Amino acid sequence: MKKVLMLVLALAMVLSFVACNKAGDDIAPTKAPTSVPEATAVPTTPVDAKIIALKGPTGMGMAKLMEDGYEIELVGDPTLVAPEVIKGNVDIAAVPVNLAATLYQKTKGEIKIAAINTLGTLHVVEKGNTINSISDLKGKTVYYTGKGSTPEYALNYILTQNGIDPAKDIEIVYLSEHAELSAQMISGDVTLGILPEPFVTQTIAKNAEVRDAIDLSDEWDKVAENNSKLTMGCIIVSKDFAENHKDDLDLFLKQYEASINYVNGDVEKGSQLVAKHGIIPAAPVAKKAIPGCNMTFMAGDEMKSAAGGFLKVMFDADPKSIGGTMPDEAFYYMG
Repeated sequence: MKKVLMLVLALAMVLSFVACNKAGDDIAPTKAPTSVPEATAVPTTPVDAKIIALKGPTGMGMAKLMEDGYEIELVGDPTLVAPEVIKGNVDIAAVPVNLAATLYQKTKGEIKIAAINTLGTLHVVEKGNTINSISDLKGKTVYYTGKGSTPEYALNYILTQNGIDPAKDIEIVYLSEHAELSAQMISGDVTLGILPEPFVTQTIAKNAEVRDAIDLSDEWDKVAENNSKLTMGCIIVSKDFAENHKDDLDLFLKQYEASINYVNGDVEKGSQLVAKHGIIPAAPVAKKAIPGCNMTFMAGDEMKSAAGGFLKVMFDADPKSIGGTMPDEAFYYMG
């Protein structure tokens, strides 16, 4: 069988999904685990495909696939995926949703989006207890990362939908890295910031005065139109593989959904597999971060609605963020 590579990003945020640093065993989850579908019997034999994935939060959902025999080469740099996809060297990859739309344009329709695998992991974190709603951010100085990318556009959309002008009503100070912002919140130099998981969990663990104030995915859902979601990560597939190996693709998607459900549904066992296969270096870190990593599985019409609305928001903010134009119907693999 061909060697299978897997790449799961994270946002970019940046969303980029980055490998966790070691955190203490006393870390408290920032979000209660959500209910997951009951597991159904799915054949576990790996499909013969080239799949790329990245270390970090989104990769957690791949842990059961790896345990069931997928040979996975995890990489740490999200910039490695696009050239391989453009060259046609990849059958399946996990990438940010806006990158999927960009690759669709660059390859002239040679890739499709097959599933959403990660929703937003961004949270407003505060040292103190003054921020309890989006309206409380008005007039405040907020530290953030992700200028000129999905996180900035998502935040601006949420603010605008709540009647807050991002250019006038709030001061946003951009830092270059999540780790830098986390360190400044731990030291107390910054009291109000926006971070993704697993940095939220790690920051709170190291400074008990810091709290998770607002989940931006929840805030997106409150104001979003047309059933869109804050869709950060997705699975893309080459057009050739989708058309000529449809049975393999459909089986992989079922296996992947089962793997995500396994990790979400049994955090103890899931975190052990995440560490065992090198997706996150330490099981205690994975165990505490999994509930807030927002791993999910959406396909078909649900995926189309969630991703389509999200991409429209990105397009309205900056057409270049999704490749210059909205993808057409052929972008979506409907099974």
